Amino acid sequence: MNEVVASPATAPAPEKRSWLIWPAAVVLAVLLYLGVTYLADVFTHESTDDAFITARSVSLAPRVAGQVIAVHATDNQLVHMNEPLVELDPADYSIVVAQKEAAATSQNANFRTMVAAFELMAAKVATAEAGARKAKADAEAAAATAKKAQLDFARAQVLRKQNTLSQQEFDSSQAANAKAQADWKSTVENTAVETSKVDEASRQLAAAFAEKDMALSQFNEAQTNVAAAKLNLSYTKILAPVAGRVTRRAVEAGDYLQAGQQIMSLVPTEVWVVANFKESQLKDMAPGQPVTVEIDALGGRKFRAHVDSIQAGSGAAFSLLPPENATGNFVKVVQRVPVKIVFDEPLPAEKVIGPGLSVTPSVEVSKFILPAWAIMLIALALDSAAIFLFFFFTGKKPDGK
Repeated sequence: MNEVVASPATAPAPEKRSWLIWPAAVVLAVLLYLGVTYLADVFTHESTDDAFITARSVSLAPRVAGQVIAVHATDNQLVHMNEPLVELDPADYSIVVAQKEAAATSQNANFRTMVAAFELMAAKVATAEAGARKAKADAEAAAATAKKAQLDFARAQVLRKQNTLSQQEFDSSQAANAKAQADWKSTVENTAVETSKVDEASRQLAAAFAEKDMALSQFNEAQTNVAAAKLNLSYTKILAPVAGRVTRRAVEAGDYLQAGQQIMSLVPTEVWVVANFKESQLKDMAPGQPVTVEIDALGGRKFRAHVDSIQAGSGAAFSLLPPENATGNFVKVVQRVPVKIVFDEPLPAEKVIGPGLSVTPSVEVSKFILPAWAIMLIALALDSAAIFLFFFFTGKKPDGK
């Protein structure tokens, strides 16, 4: 057979082939750097793409029924705390406030009347007690007079028997004794009457006290009704309970709203990440570990964060229909556990970051981290070794000869 020998004009020159080696070495070094970085992250970080932004959205509903006269917030508007959002017609509630205030004024007057009556009865009780004390003193004085008259009459009887006392003097002594005894009995009966007046006045005072307490309760109830009416009037203005963005607005001016009817939601500016890690990824994960969160809506921009807490149970255990593994055939499935991740730096205010947006968190579960310069040295060393092996097995020299 005839051998075909390449002519010098068709064979590639060694000089032209050798210059391709060095760009390839640079590309290999870059690939090795990226590969070593990826391997370092694999061994020191845990990551998942099953993660989303979440927040505690607030659903707004009126506390009282009424017709909407103004809506001050539109869709996706950023509102501040206590900023007015919706106004209901306050006319009906203003009338109720006026009625309750009038009733409170009447109850106040009634209470003052009862207080005056109570004070009057207290004065009557004091007067009756003073009269009873006077009657008792009069009775004691009459008793002393009656006792003296009785002793005088007894002596007059003895003297009359001895004929040393005239009949006229005896009769006078007897009459004086009879009068003294009658006066004493009268004062005793008067004391009983005055004492009964004290009892009667005390009962009337107790009744007046009860009426005063009832009037006070009615007055307090009227004041409570006024406060409740004013509170309902204040509910005609629906204010933002927190700062956030308006979502799912379902109200327009002229609508008639019922109490508890949902009209819109507020998404607060404070958001966090719920990442559903596999249970096999939780071995070295703990609260406080640093996290890098990559947000898809911001073009993969990364933010610093940390692990806040790990849910005590898998997500499936708290679902609407949790699995029942005690029945039927069992197939082991790797469970996912929600992990709460909180941002350590503020998110850009000019961007709307709300619940449901996809993120990719990377949790640093190990403190052993290769610095960038060490990774670069390893990549260069591997690259140099690859170049050496290439020249060694091809028998070529770096100059292409």
